[in-house]
Amino acid sequence: MSASSTISGPAKAVSLPRHHGLYYGGAWHAPMTGLYKETHNPATGLVLGRAANGGTSDVNTAVEAAQLGFQQWRNTLPLERGRIMRRVADVIRSHADELAMLDSADCGNPVTEMSGDVRMAAVGWEFFAGLVTEMKGDSIPMGPGAVNFTVREPRGVIARIVAFNHPFMFSALKSAAPLAAGNAVIIKPPEQAPLSTIRLAELLEGLLPPGVFNVLTGGRELGAALTAHPGIAMVTLVGSVPTGRSVMKSASDTLKPILLELGGKNALIAFPDADPDEVANAVVAGMNFGWCGQSCGSTSRAFLHDDIHDAVMDRLQDRLGAFKPGLPTDPKTTMGALTSHAQYERVLHYIEVAKQDGARLAFGGKRPQDPALARGYFV
Repeated sequence: MSASSTISGPAKAVSLPRHHGLYYGGAWHAPMTGLYKETHNPATGLVLGRAANGGTSDVNTAVEAAQLGFQQWRNTLPLERGRIMRRVADVIRSHADELAMLDSADCGNPVTEMSGDVRMAAVGWEFFAGLVTEMKGDSIPMGPGAVNFTVREPRGVIARIVAFNHPFMFSALKSAAPLAAGNAVIIKPPEQAPLSTIRLAELLEGLLPPGVFNVLTGGRELGAALTAHPGIAMVTLVGSVPTGRSVMKSASDTLKPILLELGGKNALIAFPDADPDEVANAVVAGMNFGWCGQSCGSTSRAFLHDDIHDAVMDRLQDRLGAFKPGLPTDPKTTMGALTSHAQYERVLHYIEVAKQDGARLAFGGKRPQDPALARGYFV
């Protein structure tokens, strides 16, 4: 399936989704709110596309459709579920370049990194397809003439709320496990970068029974409605700690289980006998500069012993210089843009707060001089 519109990039065109609405029950729907929200290219600040801004009424209808899909999917024979999931992996892989470019343009991460995300998603669908036939119960002897049996059953409709730093990978890969177990899924992609998930829904049309895979785009109202809905059997979140608290509170009314993957606060600690070269390499590699540090796996703190502090700092200058912000859709770019204006302002704010607290800015910390990056959210 080809998208109906494109935006030129330095390497190749960015294919945009044909649809802007909500996808559930195997069909596209205009939001009952009547609202749509523009999504911006963080490298240029320009409008890239738009997505529906769904609300509570949309959630109610989508959950009903997903419950119907669940009843069919749970009764689909395991070998058939596995076959369909492998077909999904093939589709993702065959559209890998297109999906990586779209994700890069929408979230600001380098296209080379996004290509890895797409490959990981395809491999994940294959992996969980292989586990479909391995989800087995147990037979437990209880004495002469008595055997207890256990049966693994799907939960129902699973809501997955995902973050903006790996939009496609989170939406695609994290759908595979619940679908392998026979559940239906409703994905809420990030507000900042929903387009690759919408495109995924377009690519999967007709592969899965209606209502099995659903995509609802929107903001906090939509997320809160999903979390609190009694027809949602389980909620998973990739997001911030405050959002995780909100999800826990909303889910508690219906006692639904939740799975929270929240932001990390990871430390590197270097002792005096450590090699300064190895420490400098580890600090830079761990901070995920390709993602501008927007990663829960990033090393956000480095504690250096006095004996090696200066030597490590001297080596960091050279290594940091290798990262030059550039247009994310250019395959040569090693460091992209922050995903939104809000993130950009937050980073600059924390730099100033650090200075006020006595910190020394050792490298970077301002907008690049390259005129091609003047309108983007680069630091």
